[in-house]
Amino acid sequence: MSKFITETTPNRPVYYDNDPQGDLTTLNLGPTHPATHGVFQNVLQMDGERIVSGVSTIGYIHRAFEKIAEHRPFYQITTLTDRMNYCSSPINNMGWHMTVEKLLGIEMPKRVDYLRVIVMELSRITDHLICNGILGVDTGAFTGFLYLMEEREHIYEIFEEICGARLTTNIGRIGGFERDFNDIAFAKIEKFLAKFPPVLKEFETLFNRNRIFIERTSGVGAVDPETALNYSWSGPILRATGVDYDVRANEPYSSYQDFDFEIPVGTTGDVYDRFILRNEEMWQSLRIIEQAMEKLKKEPKGIFHADVPEFYLPPKEKVYNNMEALIYHFKIVMGEVDTPKTEVYHAVEGGNGELGFYLINDGGRTPYRLHFRRPSFINYQMYAPMSGGMLLSDAIINMSSLNIIAGELDA
Repeated sequence: MSKFITETTPNRPVYYDNDPQGDLTTLNLGPTHPATHGVFQNVLQMDGERIVSGVSTIGYIHRAFEKIAEHRPFYQITTLTDRMNYCSSPINNMGWHMTVEKLLGIEMPKRVDYLRVIVMELSRITDHLICNGILGVDTGAFTGFLYLMEEREHIYEIFEEICGARLTTNIGRIGGFERDFNDIAFAKIEKFLAKFPPVLKEFETLFNRNRIFIERTSGVGAVDPETALNYSWSGPILRATGVDYDVRANEPYSSYQDFDFEIPVGTTGDVYDRFILRNEEMWQSLRIIEQAMEKLKKEPKGIFHADVPEFYLPPKEKVYNNMEALIYHFKIVMGEVDTPKTEVYHAVEGGNGELGFYLINDGGRTPYRLHFRRPSFINYQMYAPMSGGMLLSDAIINMSSLNIIAGELDA
């Protein structure tokens, strides 16, 4: 079998096919192929329809977010996190806010925690809706995708009611939310809780025992727990191998310890297990949201941020009419409030796995250094090795089941 050789030029890798007999074909999968669902490339060596080996190339939409963050105040970094995994932006936003709150030692009110849980679990559902819907499309079934996109629209309407945005939400603030949820937002959440379960059940009926879907996905891309852990996998694809690691349960944040929910796990770690597991996680997210709605009824109304005037921007009407609010606003914006000289790491359970923020602070208004632990970047490193020996059609659905989001891959 021929050897696949790569060399590096100052600009990009150059690929040579060491195949003197001409038995193999070099195939570019990406960076703009629609089946990659993102701007990244795999240069494959093909023996007919079977992949012999390959090399992954990333960085096509690298935007230097970590370096940009070093020149932005803490509260202006939220918009950068939006543009990583844009399928579940609010989880990124909340994760960053909680990292800064951990740095500053801010104690959050329970009501704010529960509001955040609702938003994060809705985001998790939107993320899984897209992944499983697209997986259906990649196996030749378009109907389920259309069903789910309608439900995603309903979640986006909830986000729009809460913060005015839909996809890149910039939702919340360090210390809580910029405003309380109004009655329309709560009504839309209640409506979604009532109407989404029958749709999800119908989606499962279309796929879970569909013979064509099972034969296309069962046994494809199977990974054992040891290999998954060696590659630092996390999230649904790790749990599909049988490892019950979930940041919400293992390192609870935002009062997740107050909720009763289960961590679904698979057995074979293949594409079919990942699909089933994400469906089950959506059921668990619904269960968590229902509990959060009940818990909110027991909390005092009107609380939507922590009492930290030195870090939480006051409302504009107070800034215009109150000298103390004006002073706080000035000090926050100009970075005249001292912050601890230390380093912190905080992680949340993102749509694709452990989304972490490693922050080194020198006491100023901007991070000295900030690193995002992006699950798509870490999960993707195994794609080329695990594709060896697969049919090209199987490699496509394997990529789809990994749910690699290009914005989170490159950052």
